[in-house]
Amino acid sequence: MKYEGNCKTPEAPYYAVIFSSQRTASDRGYGKMTDKMLELASQQKGFLGVESAQDEELGITVSYWDSLESIKAWKENSSHRVAQEKGNSEWFKNFSLRVCKVERHCFFEM
Repeated sequence: MKYEGNCKTPEAPYYAVIFSSQRTASDRGYGKMTDKMLELASQQKGFLGVESAQDEELGITVSYWDSLESIKAWKENSSHRVAQEKGNSEWFKNFSLRVCKVERHCFFEM
C-alpha cells in the first residue's frame, strides 16, 4: 500500500472531501494529471491539505477545506473539470465522493 500525506489540519470545524475509487487497468496520463491536480488544489483558496492511500485495487484521497464554498470553487475549477471528465471516461471503474464536516479531530505522532 502506498500512502502520502500526514496533513496537520487546523482546529475543527473544517471539511473533508473523501474520494474513493477503483481504477481501470491503463494509466493514460492519470499519474501526471494527479500531480497537476494536487499542485493546483494546493493553490486554491481554502485548501488545507490532502492525504492519500492506494493499493492495486482501491484508492482513497481525502482533501481538507475551510468551507463548503471553497469545495464548490474547486469542483468548478476548469482544469479540475477536465480531470473529472477524463476520470469518468477513462480512469475509473467506479468512485464515490463524500463531503463531511469535521467536528473534532485528534492527532498522535511518535
